[in-house]
Amino acid sequence: MLYKTLATTLLLAAFSTTPALAQIKIGVVTSSTGPTALVGIPQKNTIALLPKTVGDFSIEYISLDDASDLNQTVTNFKKLITEEKVDALIGPTGSPNSMGVIQFAAESGTPMLAPVGTATVVLPMTAEKKWVFKTTQNDDIIARALVGHMVKHSVKTLGFIGFNDAYGENWLQVMTKLAAENNIKLVAVERYQRSDSSVTGQALKVLSAKPDAVIVAGTGGAAVLPQTTLMKQGYKGQVYQTHGAALDAFLSLGGKDVENTILAASLMLVLPEIDDSNPSKKMAADYIAKYKQTYDVNPATFGANVYDAGLLLVHAIPTALKSGQPGTKEFRSALRDELEKTTELVATQGVYNMTPEDHSGFDDRGRELITVKNGRWRLLKD
Repeated sequence: MLYKTLATTLLLAAFSTTPALAQIKIGVVTSSTGPTALVGIPQKNTIALLPKTVGDFSIEYISLDDASDLNQTVTNFKKLITEEKVDALIGPTGSPNSMGVIQFAAESGTPMLAPVGTATVVLPMTAEKKWVFKTTQNDDIIARALVGHMVKHSVKTLGFIGFNDAYGENWLQVMTKLAAENNIKLVAVERYQRSDSSVTGQALKVLSAKPDAVIVAGTGGAAVLPQTTLMKQGYKGQVYQTHGAALDAFLSLGGKDVENTILAASLMLVLPEIDDSNPSKKMAADYIAKYKQTYDVNPATFGANVYDAGLLLVHAIPTALKSGQPGTKEFRSALRDELEKTTELVATQGVYNMTPEDHSGFDDRGRELITVKNGRWRLLKD
């Protein structure tokens, strides 16, 4: 009996001393409910597809929903930083929400990977923004493609309808500058809220200015409303959209009113038409396959922004671990430094090359000119 008890004790001791994987904690905040849910849901869903281990370390993702509300975003960020003591943050979903929490990431020295549209989360670079990395194309990269198409097709006057927030404001600044440089006159500027159910007044003012083309600077389902309103009022010119409209729900919500829309966005929208030589095609195809296998639908490009955030972190973590252990400020600081050194990292949206001045890292390989034909996204070839 003594020998049996001793054997049992030794066996239990052996199991208890088996080393478990040390843990890295990453907080994720998405808007999976509320007005921005069309963008936030694929981002939340993507968390399950992110890498679970790096070397001898496991990765725990702590996911919180901010219901598209800035106050809740702040609460969630503070909880993740102070209570969960995360090593990095992914999110939040909305551009205004991201602008509202940069200070908390910076104060705590926690790298933040923002899957949002506006470049103002990383530009102009400041002491606070050095902690933020952006996993979508900066507005100017997208805008240059659109303005290039406008010039080629002799657009001389342009109307603008955009969100009355950080996303819309940055797009207005970028388009004002590029339009002036290309002799395109901005003849109407109108703003609207993400939650608005009508933009009739704004659309009528744009229509009265008779622009050759109109650009809508909105995201998700809210990008549809200005365009459908203009079409119903009889507008016949070309409508351009930003990469914020790059989701299939835009097609289903807009129907015939969004036919012939032009936008510049990720290759994911038109992946079968992309040449195999594109370095991101395989990465995008792998992500889409994993998402569809898990959820039985294709992901929106917004989900890929979170997937790329995971790829960036996994790429940076091994070197950062040489400077400190997870849960320490030394590790978080080293992780930030390594993210900033990212070079030629192929991901689903393009190729990342980060520098101290550029925390988005995309070049023209991160965009395609795309249009809507017969209710489907198609590569624009003219």
